[in-house]
Amino acid sequence: MNELLKDIEELAVKAGIAIMEIYQSDDFGINHKDDDSPLTKADLAAHQVIVKGLQQLTPEIPVLSEESADIDYEERRNWNKYWLVDPLDGTKEFIKRNGEFTVNIALIDQGKSTLSVVYVPVTEVSYSAAVGVGVFKREDGKKHSIMVKKNSRFKPTVVGSRSHMSDEVKAYLERLGQHELVSMGSSLKFCLVAEGKADLYPRLGLTSEWDTAAAQCIVEQAGGKVVTLDGEPLLYNSKDSLLNPHFMVFGDKSRDWVNA
Repeated sequence: MNELLKDIEELAVKAGIAIMEIYQSDDFGINHKDDDSPLTKADLAAHQVIVKGLQQLTPEIPVLSEESADIDYEERRNWNKYWLVDPLDGTKEFIKRNGEFTVNIALIDQGKSTLSVVYVPVTEVSYSAAVGVGVFKREDGKKHSIMVKKNSRFKPTVVGSRSHMSDEVKAYLERLGQHELVSMGSSLKFCLVAEGKADLYPRLGLTSEWDTAAAQCIVEQAGGKVVTLDGEPLLYNSKDSLLNPHFMVFGDKSRDWVNA
């Protein structure tokens, strides 16, 4: 598992290099999908790098990527283990050139995210985790373990979406009371919770399974939780739709964040 985690981290870096080549160019090649979400040449370049790399590393394990998500549930429902990939999470942030986008690669086993890497191409920071191995942040060439904040403060730090702050989240924050709000793009919101820089990330809006899988493993291996509004863990490949239910990400398990 240690060796595989290292290989996936290296693969995420390769995808990040492909993304940065386009990020530093004058042509993003922006198109729009059927749901009107943006698609750039960088999304496709990273997708190609990751899928090719995973097929070489683990040819026996299928791959589901945001850019190849048209696999029928009748086929994927039989996958006990598969790779779930968001080649460029935070395409809107990429287009805005604010640096808050990531490469997300997760290994799903029996509906749970068990090994993952979240890589930040602009800063060259990576977060990696695996069940039974631990969770790590690599920055400036140095690798260290990270951990969630176990005891939230009276005025918790809440991280919210840079581009998708819903009315439901605004209403929730009013009920929560005093808090400090930090806006952030992509799966970096999860990572702030995982390394103890934020207490809570409430997501009361639409996300897809590839948006959350890699970062969920990071949070859980750092001691936090990612749960639906029923208090159940967020699971994968359990239904026809690839959309997630609303969920909460937090470190302090002694506090009832769901019913704030």
